[in-house]
Amino acid sequence: MTQGERVKEIRTSLSLTLEKFGEKLGVGKTAISKIEKNERSLTDQMLKSICREYNVNYDYLMYGEGEMFSDLPQTILDELCRQYGLDDFDRSLVELYTELPDDFRQLLKNKIRDIVKGNEDN
Repeated sequence: MTQGERVKEIRTSLSLTLEKFGEKLGVGKTAISKIEKNERSLTDQMLKSICREYNVNYDYLMYGEGEMFSDLPQTILDELCRQYGLDDFDRSLVELYTELPDDFRQLLKNKIRDIVKGNEDN
């Protein structure tokens, strides 16, 4: 089985369209289609992105060895999302928050406290 065929197998096992699969990787459905049909090589960057975003076993995707999916989360954020059932938008919010400067985070926390306090008064 080629790398492209393994990409297709991963995508279909996740029940994702070409568009949805590529969206998380930052590419369009045409790029994924060409990879699956072996019309375009799987770059090292794309290979790593697929493994990271979809918890795919690198050796499986690269060489066809081992299990398709890794059991261990790739990052603390993956584990947090898994544990609390966070979707992609939630994950993006958490990532965005962690990348904010400290002073802006404090402003955001203060604003959220004001909103919550306002709701408690009603």
